[in-house]
Amino acid sequence: MSVRIYRQKWKDASLLLPIILFLGVFFLIPLIGLLVQSVTQPQLGLTNFAELLATSTYLKVLGNTFLVATLVTIFAVLLGFPLAWCITLFPKGWGRFLLNVVLLSMWTSLLARTYSWLVLLQSSGVLNKILMGLGIIDQPLPLVHNLAGVIIGMTYIMIPFIVLPLQASMSAIDPMVLQAASICGASSRTVFFKVFLPLCKSGIFSGSLMVFVMSLGYYVTPALLGGVSNMMLPEFIVQQVQNFLNWGIASASASILIAVTLVLFYLYLKVQTESPTSSNTKD
Repeated sequence: MSVRIYRQKWKDASLLLPIILFLGVFFLIPLIGLLVQSVTQPQLGLTNFAELLATSTYLKVLGNTFLVATLVTIFAVLLGFPLAWCITLFPKGWGRFLLNVVLLSMWTSLLARTYSWLVLLQSSGVLNKILMGLGIIDQPLPLVHNLAGVIIGMTYIMIPFIVLPLQASMSAIDPMVLQAASICGASSRTVFFKVFLPLCKSGIFSGSLMVFVMSLGYYVTPALLGGVSNMMLPEFIVQQVQNFLNWGIASASASILIAVTLVLFYLYLKVQTESPTSSNTKD
């Protein structure tokens, strides 16, 4: 009996072999190669990491990367939460329409969306013209090639990635729970903060983590909308490879980024034990 169960387990595990091989060839081997290069180029040791941590420019780039990722995550949550709530509360047709708009935004070319913001935010762009036409400002605001442009562009791009898990969490909430809280005498504010918001916690946490980790590694939008003084880590890595052929420093920088991502993923597994859509699947 035990031999039969043992064989069945091996038979089931063998179905995962193609996936394991794919991940091994296209993920693990390049990742290991990157880590090896960071401690062997141009010489064996941790000199690349020591040089990075001793360079004020790199520390500024690293701090700027985390600052942008944090601000983008905060603004994406603030804007994505009411949007996900509208998708959940609106009648089915309007809710589906809003969801399709979000999905269409996500599927549109990243380069096209970034260039659109570049056109809108530049000194002679639509936004500055409207503000000057209304008499709110006397001269164009500097909205591109600085931190403001990066935050605006990346927040817009990241909103779908927080709306989808949030909408899944909100859809899984039983309206009877909220109604029961109201019947028991809770005010609308209490129902929102003490009942509704805690039930959305898994969606907020999953979406925030996804946006934060993705923002750490974004390249196109910061490169087009940001400036030299607001360089992020992916731009720094590309610059080291293309301009200076400094593969050791570039690999060490990428290794630090991967290490941060793995730490965040570990914290995610510790804190978030269930998928935000688990309640849906149970039903």
